Amino acid sequence: MASPPDAVAFARCLAAGGVVVFPADTVYGLACDPELPGGVERIYALKGRAPKRPSALMLASPAAAFEAVPELGPRTRGLLARLLPGAVTVLVPNPRGRYPLAGGGDVLGIRVPVAPALAALRRPVLQTSANLTGEPDARRLADVPEAIRAGADLVLDGGELPGTPSTVIDLTGFEARGAWAVRRVGAVAPEAVAAAVAGS
Repeated sequence: MASPPDAVAFARCLAAGGVVVFPADTVYGLACDPELPGGVERIYALKGRAPKRPSALMLASPAAAFEAVPELGPRTRGLLARLLPGAVTVLVPNPRGRYPLAGGGDVLGIRVPVAPALAALRRPVLQTSANLTGEPDARRLADVPEAIRAGADLVLDGGELPGTPSTVIDLTGFEARGAWAVRRVGAVAPEAVAAAVAGS
């Protein structure tokens, strides 16, 4: 996991418009400032990812997520407080189209990893996995393709990670109807998600 000095370097690099390879709590990721087109374009180019495919916002805490998307209703906030931080990516409504460079339009992905050392991040970060589109996720820094490492402005080594990506949970209908669905099974089992929902 990244150290506090790494976190400071991470934040500085993003503020300067840079791209970072970093260890999350699941797999290695790529990150940039979600409001700077240059960084976003570079990440998509490094991955070979179609520009219209969405990426998620990474935040340091659930409170930061609530600030980033203030339209979230109380029911959704309550569930997020139980799910986050954790190895999940939640899809929530984005009625005002915030962070358009993330590509989700009226839906926004949110990620709050278990990464205390990244608490130095004060702003939302656009993040995606540090692999070529369609290729396996990177468990170790050596698993990140050389072209991606060479194209980043900062590369942080967090050792070997669990290697299973986050579970993706669709909460776009949760506030109005209590509807939810697991769109990708990952590090958090669907049963654990169901238990969190049952506690709402």
